[in-house]
Amino acid sequence: MPPRCSHLDQIREVTPSGDGCDECIRLGDEWVHLRLCMTCGRVGCCDDSKNKHASKHARNDRHPIIRSFEPDEDWGWCFVDEVDLDARAWRVRGPVAHSV
Repeated sequence: MPPRCSHLDQIREVTPSGDGCDECIRLGDEWVHLRLCMTCGRVGCCDDSKNKHASKHARNDRHPIIRSFEPDEDWGWCFVDEVDLDARAWRVRGPVAHSV
């Protein structure tokens, strides 16, 4: 049986906080890929990025589920259960990816 996520009830219809990682922009840093918090809509950088803001946000704010904020990607991830998720049905007000 595939691993299951016990946090699906925390997925909300969210509005992305911006078109990039707000914290990296404020710091003058760059990111590799972007992630969208499905609890509050915060856009953060991925774990391949220097600052890992998306996973730090998940830990600090206890918002476990993100989806990719990259063009043409519709996958999600639960940081707590460490399981891949299908994000195609998750509702996002506004863009589901940053501008190219």
